Amino acid sequence: MKITKSLFQAGVLGLSLLATSVMAAVPAAEADKLGKSLTPMGAEMAGNADGSIPAWKPMAKNAGTVDSKGFLSDPYAGEKPLFTITAQNVDQYKEKLAPGQYAMFKRYPESFKMPVYPSHRGATVPDEVFASIKKNAVNTKLVSGGNGLENFETAVPFPIPKTGVEVIWNHITRYRGGSVTRLVTQATPQPNGSFSLVYFQDQFVFRDKMKDYDPANPGNILFYFKQKVTAPARLAGGVLLVHETLDQVKEPRSAWVYNAGQRRVRRAPQVSYDGPGTAADGLRTSDNLDMYNGAPDRYDWKLEGKKEMYIASDSYKLDDPKLKYADIIKAGHINQDLARYELRRVWHVVATLKEGQRHIYAKRDFYIDEDTWQAAVIDHYDGRNQLWRVAEAHAENYYDKQVPWYALETLYDLQSGRYLALGMKNEEKSAYDFGFTATTSDFTPAALRQDGVR
Repeated sequence: MKITKSLFQAGVLGLSLLATSVMAAVPAAEADKLGKSLTPMGAEMAGNADGSIPAWKPMAKNAGTVDSKGFLSDPYAGEKPLFTITAQNVDQYKEKLAPGQYAMFKRYPESFKMPVYPSHRGATVPDEVFASIKKNAVNTKLVSGGNGLENFETAVPFPIPKTGVEVIWNHITRYRGGSVTRLVTQATPQPNGSFSLVYFQDQFVFRDKMKDYDPANPGNILFYFKQKVTAPARLAGGVLLVHETLDQVKEPRSAWVYNAGQRRVRRAPQVSYDGPGTAADGLRTSDNLDMYNGAPDRYDWKLEGKKEMYIASDSYKLDDPKLKYADIIKAGHINQDLARYELRRVWHVVATLKEGQRHIYAKRDFYIDEDTWQAAVIDHYDGRNQLWRVAEAHAENYYDKQVPWYALETLYDLQSGRYLALGMKNEEKSAYDFGFTATTSDFTPAALRQDGVR
């Protein structure tokens, strides 16, 4: 009888998961919670019971000042840490840390710390994006076994997710201003802290921000991405072009690279999954960019639910243009005195490599901020099920443009003692420039040669 009952329950669960993967959209009555008990993005509107996580209150566009280069002032500059987590007291806070965060204290007991500040939940996006998210809630469906979307517009297809892969799609498609051009740097320090920089010029445009976008015929493109290396000299002039698709099983991502030395454009199928990241010294994969990107088809995604957790948030101090890159990059990890952590609610999703699939990461644990759908921490496990790399994003609300994004992404290799820091712009001539406009002809392989001229 026990076996029969278990089989029956398993069958019901399987049918339930199948139905969810086919339908995905929620009933209108459930979607009506958006903007009421749920924020327009799908987070819980209310704070937690003891008030350590406040209710959601969107930041004003004039929450701080903007300097001549586009850098934002810190609206919370006057706040002091409530407490600081160190290797000496970390066990007291372990339940609100990811295993990877906890491991950093064990790996660097003398220097790693987490200053915890009062929590603020101010992330917001433009009203028209909120409206699209509410439409997505009742219209967007998963296709290709969860590996693609249909009836999707703008951002966040599943603000009321039921499965792990829906949460991951929210991260992949989340709002990042629609379009942006940016100058950022990447460092891959040695264990002793010595480093050199790679400089990137990025252009990133979602399909509905292209001048020639046809909403009646949206096609399978999600966004266009172009990345030019501007320094050091040995790498300068190389350009990467990506056409990111919504359904990468039906139509895989298209990528090309321009090699300045050879003056040739070539297809780049390696720019996906665990292919090597650009100029990353082997310290990140292609799908480590933006914490996680690309097709989800190689993993099974299990939604573990929500939990309260300390994550890097409101990282304006880390993005201060008065800082030099040497102030940030230190041995073993970034300068944690510049970091800011807050208690937030996160979605926990476990990704396990499917039978017969290949990837250097056999398992990944995702912790995704409920207010923005941005991955905050991702733990990466090797084929022996050993914790290998810890990704941590230092989030920032670009309040003047109503764009939640990152100030800095880090990826720590616990085994080698090295790490990668991507996204620093403190010493650059300008901050992010949202509102970049282009046409599809600007993102063709033929356009790469012109972009690659040194």
